[in-house]
Amino acid sequence: MATFESGGLTLAYDDIGGPGEGRPMILVHGFTSNRNENWRRLGWYGALERRRMRAIGLDMRGHGESVRPHDPALYGREAMAGDILALMDHLQIERAHLLGFSMGSRLALAAALRAPKRFATLTLGGIGEKLFEPRLDGNPMAEAMEAADPETIKEPMLKSFRQFADDQGEDRLALAALTRAKDEPFTKDELAKLDVPVLVVAGARDELAGDPQPLADVFPDGRAVRVPGVDHFSIIGHALFKASVFDFLDGAI
Repeated sequence: MATFESGGLTLAYDDIGGPGEGRPMILVHGFTSNRNENWRRLGWYGALERRRMRAIGLDMRGHGESVRPHDPALYGREAMAGDILALMDHLQIERAHLLGFSMGSRLALAAALRAPKRFATLTLGGIGEKLFEPRLDGNPMAEAMEAADPETIKEPMLKSFRQFADDQGEDRLALAALTRAKDEPFTKDELAKLDVPVLVVAGARDELAGDPQPLADVFPDGRAVRVPGVDHFSIIGHALFKASVFDFLDGAI
């Protein structure tokens, strides 16, 4: 396991191929997941290797083999977006492609807004028009992660996240702390200034993301793909998701 330091925290990552092995792509996983589940097991590392690209997946703070603090103050979006840039600095990568999924898409977007010249392309998976919706009152996700018995969770989507976290051996109290961090919504005005080619991909049955097209339309160079027949969870390893990303990369370069 390779590690690096960011903001005083030790984070784990994979560097598949290493320096000199093709264009680098940074991969940022979703909430309750990790680099192994999101990218290795579901075939992304292999697919990128076959295209002679350098795949770099990190475990975001609070996930996988990275440190898992229980303090919400350590999970601000700017700090976590900074982890992506810190990994690039650690590997001496000046410019890369960037692919995120769900939570990872929000963090990838924050990193691109902070340092747009460092990213050749930006792919946002598992998000869409609902990015602009305000957060609900309370924090049902934190409550689901903190529940002593997952069978007491009534909302199916929340229960799915909790069961997945348990299946992956994640630290549910760290995940609860992450959801309690302050996270100001993105604005359309700031996204309209992002001078990077952007692809937004979501499943046609993804109720968490909504339609990807309205989000893509906000970017100066944005495009959208809606994958039929899949939801928020089943899209991640889907062949059409991978194909849309590679078509985007081929057209953007």
